[in-house]
Amino acid sequence: MVAESLPLFDEMPAPGQHHEMTQAFEAWIADQRDSGLMRQDASVAVYRDMWEAFAGWCLGQSPAVGLSSICPADLQAFQDARFGRKTSDLSLTPRHALRLMRLIDRVLRHHAARADSPVNTAAADWIAAHPKVRHADAPDTDPLPEYLAVSEARRLIAFLSAARPRPGASRDAQVQMTWHEVRNRTSIGLQLGAGLTPGDVRALTLASPVAQGGRVRERPWKLHVPAYGNSTARETPVAPWAGELLQHWLRVRAEAGMGGEFLFPSTRTGKQWQKPSQYESARRVLEEAGMDSREGGSFRLRHTFALRQLRRGTSPEQVARWLGIEPAKMKRYERVLPGVVDVV
Repeated sequence: MVAESLPLFDEMPAPGQHHEMTQAFEAWIADQRDSGLMRQDASVAVYRDMWEAFAGWCLGQSPAVGLSSICPADLQAFQDARFGRKTSDLSLTPRHALRLMRLIDRVLRHHAARADSPVNTAAADWIAAHPKVRHADAPDTDPLPEYLAVSEARRLIAFLSAARPRPGASRDAQVQMTWHEVRNRTSIGLQLGAGLTPGDVRALTLASPVAQGGRVRERPWKLHVPAYGNSTARETPVAPWAGELLQHWLRVRAEAGMGGEFLFPSTRTGKQWQKPSQYESARRVLEEAGMDSREGGSFRLRHTFALRQLRRGTSPEQVARWLGIEPAKMKRYERVLPGVVDVV
């Protein structure tokens, strides 16, 4: 009797296994996009790179590791295989390991739901067995967002609103400001009153303010924030006081005969406001309003907007859409929310 010989080469993964790994991930991503939970192309690219690296390792094993056969030992072997790579490889950090394992767990659960099959909990089990990774995103490892206290927010709103005519007052009674000053205060007002980033401010166009359908005639009540860079287009509400300030700026802009399509241009001819100039303008406005120079800069205004909306009972998912971020990033606000007594 002749003994069965061993194969000369490792078995190649069946084409169906490669297809299953790819299809499972793409199906999960498609659902995330359709539900609005993942809108940034950059985030999709990061997750795809992570999954392709993991899937490549799985299919390179002998025998190949498939979705149904993945076990905690396989996941540990994959982690061990990352050692010896270049020191800048982020996959060696606990945070990256947690992010990867959560991705694997979500894809496995999504795949099981689509196939109506038992869930493979290998990734969840691996996370549970590694406390250092499990607590990698604990509150004390992620800086909490800076936000304005109630007194600070009220003082800033009063300072910004001084740029517009008061109801019933004559134009001569108003403090005359240059268009630069009105622009600067209005842009800061939209960061606090509409949750915009500095980049959003520079990207806004004359088509961004929406007044039609609002409660007060001609007063903008929401903004269309156009897509730019890695940011997708979105809509966000505008607080009434910020809407009044924006309405005044639109008049000032028109009276100054400014050209171009940008809502907040850097020159009368309509050139786009550049980052260094906008940053300095925002810093100067905050200093003039009596705001200190704590870390966080004008992003404190956006964080204050988010906390205010959450305090009012708006769902984290809706606030995330207004901010243009993934819902998962709302957890940093939820961690400080219990201690926030009130937000203007």
